This record gives sequence, C-alpha cells and structure tokens, in this order.
Amino acid sequence: MSTLPVVLERDGAVPLGVQLSTQIRARILDESLPEGHRLPSSRALAAELGTSRSVVEQAYSQLVAEGWLRGRHGSGTFVASRGLRRAASRRAAEPAAARPLVTLDAGTPFIDPRHAAGWRRAWREVSTATPPRGYDDSRGLPELRRLLAERLARTRGLACEPEQVVVTSGTTDGLRHLLGALPPGAVGIEDPGYRAAVATARQVGREVRDLPAIDPDGWALDGLAAVYVTPAHQHPLGHVMSASQRLHLLDRARASDALVIEDDYDSEFRYDVAPIPALASLAPERVGYLGTAAKSVGPSMRIGWLVAPPEVTDAVNARRTATHDAAPWPVQRAFLTLVRDGYLDRVVRSARRVYAERAQRVTEALRPYATPSTPSPAGMYTTWLLPHADAVRARDAALAAGYQVNLLADYCRSAGLTGLLVGVGGVTDAQLDEALAALVRGLAG
Repeated sequence: MSTLPVVLERDGAVPLGVQLSTQIRARILDESLPEGHRLPSSRALAAELGTSRSVVEQAYSQLVAEGWLRGRHGSGTFVASRGLRRAASRRAAEPAAARPLVTLDAGTPFIDPRHAAGWRRAWREVSTATPPRGYDDSRGLPELRRLLAERLARTRGLACEPEQVVVTSGTTDGLRHLLGALPPGAVGIEDPGYRAAVATARQVGREVRDLPAIDPDGWALDGLAAVYVTPAHQHPLGHVMSASQRLHLLDRARASDALVIEDDYDSEFRYDVAPIPALASLAPERVGYLGTAAKSVGPSMRIGWLVAPPEVTDAVNARRTATHDAAPWPVQRAFLTLVRDGYLDRVVRSARRVYAERAQRVTEALRPYATPSTPSPAGMYTTWLLPHADAVRARDAALAAGYQVNLLADYCRSAGLTGLLVGVGGVTDAQLDEALAALVRGLAG
C-alpha cells in the first residue's frame, strides 16, 4: 500500500480536510489511484501527513458520500468501481438547471456514512423483536425512557426519573401536548423564531405574542400561559441565553405563573466549549423540556422526548392515553438500540467536527460582505445580517446555481431583521463551495 500522492498547504486559506478530499478526488480521476486501491487507514495517513486523524476521517467520509470511495467494514477504505465514479463525475458535471435544487437549510443534519452499520443493526433488531399485542404505553417504551433519562443527566445536566420522560413524535408534537395540558392563555415565542412552533401554537388555538429575541431582558410575561424559548442556540440568530438572562426569565415566569417551554435546539453542536446545561436543570418545577433526534439521527425519524413538572406530565399522559396517542413502536424500538449502542453519541461527535470546519469556510467567504449574528457560531447553520436587498440578490444568485438559501426575514413576524441563513449539514463539501461562490457573486455584484 503506497503513500498517497498528496501535499497539504499548512498556511493556505483552504481547510486541510478540503485540500485532502480535493486531491484524492483528482488522483482518482487521473487514475493515479486505480479502482479497488486500498487507501491508508485514517490513523496511518494522519501520521504521514502530520495532521489530526479527524482531518483524514472527514475527507474520507466526504468522498464516500460522493461515491468516489467505498468502505468495507473491518477491511478499510477503497477506491470505488468505475461505474460509481462515473456516476459521481456526471453529477458534478451536470448544469445547475438539470440538477435537483439543493437546500442549505437549518434543519438537515450531516450523517457520517461510516455509521451506517449501526443504523442497519438497529432496524434488524426491530425485525426480530416482539411488538406489543395492543396499544403500547403512551409514555413510551420503559427501557427507552430509562436510557433517555440517563442521557439527559449525562449530557444536559437534567436529573430526572424515567417516569418523568415522555417519548413524543418530535419537538412540535411535544409542544402540542404541553400546550394542550395548560390553562387558557397566550404563548410567548421569540421573534425571529422557530416557524413550526408558531404554527403549532396557532393550530391548537393559542394566541402568539412576539418576544424580541435580541432583548430577552425586556420580555413581559403577564397573561401568558407559556413562553417558548431556544436558550442553548436561539433559532435562528444563534445566541446563547446567558446565566443572568436564564435566571431572570425563570423569576418572571414564576411571578406570572407561566410555564417555560425549553426547546433544547442544537444543544449538542457547540464548537468552542462543552454544551451548556439545560435551562430545565435550574428549575425543573417551572420548565417543560423538549428534545429531539431530528438534528442528530434525522428529521424523518420523527421521535423526541419531553420532561415537564409532574402536574403537567400527568395531564399530558392522561390526554395521550385517552386518544391512544403514542410514538410508533418500531421507531421507538430502533431508537432504543441507537441510544443504547452509542450510535447517537458517535453521529453527534462526527457531525460536530464537520459543522465546525464548514462554518469556518462560510465565515471566510461571507465576512467581507455581511455581519455574523453571533460571534460564536454553533450548530448546523450560520446566520448573517445584511440589508434585505443584498440578501435577496445573494439568495437569487444561489438559486440560479441550484441552491436554496433562506432569508432571515422569513423567520420574523414583527422584528425587522434581514439577512441570510446558510445551512451546512445537508450538503457535500463540493456543494457548499459552489453555493458559497454563488452567494459571493450575488453580494459582490
């Protein structure tokens, strides 16, 4: 097994992982690396190149996802067959108009293809497990609730018993159940904020009161039944609610007898420091906590969990039992395996590295033209403030190249903020570079 013919520029503007994947792709195209060639292990190549193993792992993962490489479990990583390579090359050469629109959104995660074996194993277990004969416990599978309680204590600082955990069909499903268990009253929601939360509140007949996301200290909670917040990573601005703001919010919620509903959005994906403990850990008697697998395993799995004060949980469970409302058993059973076997932790770790590297590339491309909404980016997207006309021009340029980028104005109700949201999860490195080039063309023009 020969050394790969690649050279990395330490002082270059292009990240090392991108340099490596680009050069390996080029060596495959010019057949310096023939079909079936076994590449060095990530550990060996990292030692050879004098770089971190994560750089090599990211490059290999990217090329596997694009079809240039393939992995054999326990055997290594190999150059893919010519048929697969031709398909990948054709996709790259297609004109933008002939390709399906690629969306750089705030909710599509990166899933490292090297973890596919864990996903398949989970569903094999579902196929051999015995399903319940009747309606299942509306709270969720006992073993899954136990694992979730342990995980919340370990990763979010939220101490709770399995009996306090309710398995839901995602964040909006959990929000719907919480709002249904509360007395009459409006719901305060951050503005700009999560559009699906606004739609959910309105669909269950709740009036929505806008709470300016840029000034949480000025919120008035009188007359609210609940206030919905994303304190770990404000959606879509990306701010982290400070300790003093959290305590102030809890004090006002107690004074107004309002339930704080914490959507623990993007909490796993901090780049700089360890995730901040959940708001619910400060006042479990005042906070209804919502978690989801949408940003780790994927939105289509439709599974989440809630932890709420006992009187709220009892009301939620009573309503769910009466209506036979429960998350689907096969999905719960598969997710149980993913949590138990460490799949969830592994996909989060690998995605965090990818998001950090890609966010830096977005910053390098857009900083000359726009202002980041927060100095410490996190999660699977970054938000940029700039005049609306400039944002629209950049959005249209990206659309012409085959990429959909969302406008910040679309997340506002009464707030007057304008700019762009650039997602980095549901794209390849090559697609991200192409989209950024289109955005820059729009902004520079």
